[in-house]
Parts: sequence; C-alpha cells; structure tokens
Amino acid sequence: MVAMTKRVKMFEIVLNDPTKTFYCSGDKVAGNILVEVSEVTRVTAMRVFGVGCAKVEYAKGKQRCREEVDYLKYEEVVHMDDHPEDTDGSVILRPGNKYEYSFGFELPQQGQLVSSYKGKFGYVQYYVRALMEMPSQPTLQCKKHFEVEEPLDVNTPDLLSPTGGMKEKKVTCMFIPDGQVSLNAKIDRRGFCEGEEICIDAKFENTCSRIVVPKAAIIAKHTYQANGRTKVLKQKLSSVRGNHIISGMCDAWQGKSIRVPKIKPSILGCNIIRVEYALMIYMHIPGSDKLVLELPLVIGTVPYNGFGSRTNSMSSQDGSVSTASASWVSLRMPSSAPPSYCDVTRDCCMDHPLTPLLDDYDDGDSPIYMNTPQFQFPPLPAYSEVEEEFNSSVRMLSVC
Repeated sequence: MVAMTKRVKMFEIVLNDPTKTFYCSGDKVAGNILVEVSEVTRVTAMRVFGVGCAKVEYAKGKQRCREEVDYLKYEEVVHMDDHPEDTDGSVILRPGNKYEYSFGFELPQQGQLVSSYKGKFGYVQYYVRALMEMPSQPTLQCKKHFEVEEPLDVNTPDLLSPTGGMKEKKVTCMFIPDGQVSLNAKIDRRGFCEGEEICIDAKFENTCSRIVVPKAAIIAKHTYQANGRTKVLKQKLSSVRGNHIISGMCDAWQGKSIRVPKIKPSILGCNIIRVEYALMIYMHIPGSDKLVLELPLVIGTVPYNGFGSRTNSMSSQDGSVSTASASWVSLRMPSSAPPSYCDVTRDCCMDHPLTPLLDDYDDGDSPIYMNTPQFQFPPLPAYSEVEEEFNSSVRMLSVC
C-alpha cells in the first residue's frame, strides 16, 4: 500500500527478477525503489526493511487471541548512485526524471525461516518495505511481498520408512453386541510431494450384520496457537473408496492409490502455526461411528528420487494380508488356484424388496437398507472442514 501525494507521482519497489516465484534460505533479495515526482522535492532519507513474520489471530468467546513471531528483520539506508547529496545527506528530486534506489539483502540460512502460508486464522508472510522521509511532509511507504518456500526433502531415512497400524471396533445395536469391524493398513513411506501417488495396502474385515464401506482420504490439519490456547481445523482434500463389504466378508487393497493434490508443503518449524497432513483410512458403518486409522504424512518440496526401498509392502511382510487376494485389482485377474474366503464374489441376490445400500456418505445418517426404484445418488459432498480442540489423539498399533 502506498500513501501518495500530489508531490510524488510514483513510489514503488521492483525486484530484480520478477519471474522468480519463491525464495529459499540464503537467497539474495535485491531490487530497486523507483521514484518520480511532479515538483521539486527534498528527500532526507530512503530506508528499506526486509520483514518476515508469522501471526495468529482469532476470537475465543470474548477474548481476542493474538500471537506473533518474527523470522526476518533487516534495515538499510539506501543511497542514490551518481546523485549529489547535501551535507545533511538529503537529495533534491526534480520533475521529469525517474530515480532509482538499489537495495539487496540475504535471507537467513536454512532452519531459521518458515515457508509462506495463509490460513483462516493466521499467516506467514515476507515483504520488502520502503520509507521515503521528507522534511515537513508525511513519510511515504510502499511494500512488495515475496514468497518463501523452505526446501523439505522427502528422501530422508525417517520419511522413507514404512508406517502402518491396525484398528478394530465392536458394533452394537440397542446395546446388543453386533459383531465387529477391523482394518489393518500400511504405506511404504511417509514423505510425498505434490502429484505423487500414495499406494495403500490394507485388509478390512466385517463380522457385524451391517454393510460397511472402506475409504481413504488425505487430511490437512491446521493448528493455531495464541495466548496459551490452541485452535485446530481439519479439511478433507481428496479421497478414494473401495467396494462395499457385507456381513461376514473381508476385502483387501493391494496398492490402491490416492494422488497427492496441489497443496502447500508441511509447516513443522513454526511455534504458533503448524500444517500437518495424514492419510485417513476408515470404514463407514451405517448407524455407528466410523472406524478410523490415521497415518501421518509429510508433504515436501524435493520429490522422491527412487533410490529408497519400495519393496516393504504389506503383501510381502504381512502374511495375513498377502493371503487376501480379493483386492480391487486381483478380482479382475484369472487364477487357477481355488478361491479363498475373501475371493467370494460380492454380487449377492436377496429375496427381499430392499436392496443393500451401495453408497454412503460421511455425515453418518444414511440408512442400512433402502428402496432402490426411486433413489438417485446425490453428488459427493465438497470439501469438509472440521474444527476441534487440540486434545484428541489417535492410538496406532504397529503392524507385524
């Protein structure tokens, strides 16, 4: 924003490389301050500031929660090249000329900055601000924002290691036991970049009397901290689903994939703002809460280079999953061996005017059975956003 006057026609900042989309730690931010006046103007000082900060602000009841952290503080008094100065350091600017003040500074080294971010209750922003001081005149200022993206390599040993877990849930109907559902899932690494495919190996079992549907989704969790309080927002970014599983059946995913959408990298180094991701694998159970397993993800900027181990899949390490070959791929492949229990075809015919529900939604109010002649499937829900207090945790068990 520039507070212009009749005396000053132009006052703006231009970076040397306007095509540069973002800066990293250690990069040099350089450019020029362009000034043009409509009448003779004396400038006593031209100052340049490099500013980077994270800020959180939201209301909690009647209380206003605010917190701010600085990551970049730079100040410089710039001088105009080949332009005579008075003894007090001031210069005279005349109409009809365009004046340039050059500046440049280096960003702090890696580990001292946080990537740019803009969220619902906070942001991380960087900008160059110029101040032009004139005698007997208000100080003019202008700003130029620039993006910072800290490199995050997903090829570290920690992010290349497999992760997984298992969950189970007992289902009741009017306080009467109605069997249980369970899932066991694994992915071959934790670190991914935009556009990469996450391959999921999972096994689902259903011994309750209801029809359940296995699903998976990439979840973003935005955490804001201010005044000792924490606000957490969750958002579903993309999802996939599997075949419905009727009572007494099981199903398996062998390499079922979900693509990482266009999203910002994880932000893990900021004290007041965190952006984390997770792969949520869950089973929708009509009339009951979902069975949910969350596997943490780290979204980076340096893509997977292919040298890490990609053979640690559940099909080769977990015998219980490797025997379940009724995945969405294997059901299409001919086999000479006798079919296993999980290979039984799921096209069930029921001598009843009601048909099992084949589609379900996450709002949890869909029935178990429904009449089909007049039913039309509504469109899938758009992005969902959930707000919760930061006191929940997910218990995950390791996979043998």
